Amino acid sequence: MDVSLLALIGPLVGGLGLFLLGMGMMTDGLKLAAGPALQGILAAATHTRWHALGSGILVTALVQASGAVTVATIGFINAGLLSLAPALWVLFGANVGSTMTGWLVAAVGLKFKIEALALPLVGVGAVLRLTGSGRRHGAIGTAVAGFGLLFMGIGLLQQHFAGLAGQLSLPEGGGALVVLAQLLIGVLMTVLMQSSSASIAIALTAAQGGLIGAQGAAAVVIGANIGTTFTALVAAIGATPNARRAAAAHVIFNLITACVALALLPWLVAALTRAQQAIGMADDPALLLALFHTTFNLLGVVLMWPLAAGLTRWLQRRFRAREEDQAQLQFLDDNVLAVPALALDALEREIARIGHLAARMARAALLGVETGQVAADHRIAYALDVAVERFVERMHRAEMTQPISRRLAWTLRVMRYYETASEQALAASALTPWMAATGTALAQAQAGFTRHADDLFALCDPQQGAPSPGMVTIAADRMERSYQTLKAALLLAGADGQMPIAAMEQALRRSSALRRAAQQMTKASGPFDAPAAADEPSAGSDAREPEASGSG
Repeated sequence: MDVSLLALIGPLVGGLGLFLLGMGMMTDGLKLAAGPALQGILAAATHTRWHALGSGILVTALVQASGAVTVATIGFINAGLLSLAPALWVLFGANVGSTMTGWLVAAVGLKFKIEALALPLVGVGAVLRLTGSGRRHGAIGTAVAGFGLLFMGIGLLQQHFAGLAGQLSLPEGGGALVVLAQLLIGVLMTVLMQSSSASIAIALTAAQGGLIGAQGAAAVVIGANIGTTFTALVAAIGATPNARRAAAAHVIFNLITACVALALLPWLVAALTRAQQAIGMADDPALLLALFHTTFNLLGVVLMWPLAAGLTRWLQRRFRAREEDQAQLQFLDDNVLAVPALALDALEREIARIGHLAARMARAALLGVETGQVAADHRIAYALDVAVERFVERMHRAEMTQPISRRLAWTLRVMRYYETASEQALAASALTPWMAATGTALAQAQAGFTRHADDLFALCDPQQGAPSPGMVTIAADRMERSYQTLKAALLLAGADGQMPIAAMEQALRRSSALRRAAQQMTKASGPFDAPAAADEPSAGSDAREPEASGSG
């Protein structure tokens, strides 16, 4: 490669790389450190549009990542904590909050000798990260080091663009083709770098260095906003219905905002320039562009205010087909992996669906429903198990705090309990129940076990609410006593010749499988810090234990 070309491209590529690396570290660290705060702020976004809009702005400014806020919002919709209508305003607020990056670059990165600040930030952040692995101050260290690298990248870009000002010029003018070229530059940079913040930082530093005028840089900023819709569209592929609705809202908001900003581009830039002069601000292209970016996103919010209700209704009618397929994931997609705490919330809700299927299978097997229905539910549960396991493998690639890791371990244990319960229910459904003569002790024992086991399965169904541990314990004790009564009655009926020995053996295996399913559902309903069970047999093993010889 020619030395002069390398000298031209090298600082640009290096500065951009440092900026992207720093932005990634900063957002990852902030998301990990501010996860509980992020959840708490968004949880308060259910009251009014203003609350939702303010929450979106605040949280995005806090974590410097509108994508993380979008993921969090999807998680709250999936969890039923946030309906679609206020969620849209959180998303619109996130777009406004994302403009804080431009202010950070314009007001700090381009105004101070940041090299003197950047290197100490990197050093302090590295020390915090190394000494706090898996803890919150380690995540803060990652964010601090990211800030330092981001500032170093801005410094390199600023120096490089200042040196190029007399040698290179970007498309300038107000013609339609020129504006289109400027717009496409913003779109392509954002799509290629997967970061609108990086595109906007380049536009700001290029304008500050004299490579492009304010209006041309403003068109690049609009293009960067449009470019973010590509990321949203890609993220919506294979995502949950709520994720696709959120992606659609993001795309619609950005396209409407961009169209209006383009239509008003020369007048809006001129008006903001006069406003900048009127309030005594220096003639600063970077600050003007930061103001422009914030203004046209706020303008988008104003435009969406009367349209939001209709947009909500339209989105609710879309993307419904997949929700009707029980074997498809409803809460998990790779979007939520960006925030481990929210990924875990979504995982728990998906596993609750598996628990609901296990409870439904067990109740159907208990009541002697056709085996085909139980088998169909088992196939659905198995498909969900496989999908959840793959999701957890991807979760392990993200950095998690110790509390999140412990909670994940318990969640996986609960899934294992549900898997075993569903296997035992399938085994029980394959065994034909023995119908004892009405009025006999065996018939009464069968009725008692059926009633108490059904009560326990209904109580442990995770989609029916969270029962108190005391209620579950009482129900489990009743089920166990009724099981022992039934077991004794079956053995006596076999010994007295009231039923064939083969039928007695089958009835014992069936009741034993249902009992094991009930025990597993009981364990899954235990508190988060419940101790690990000593015995966790492989699925289906208890269905073959020699009950006839008195074991159990």
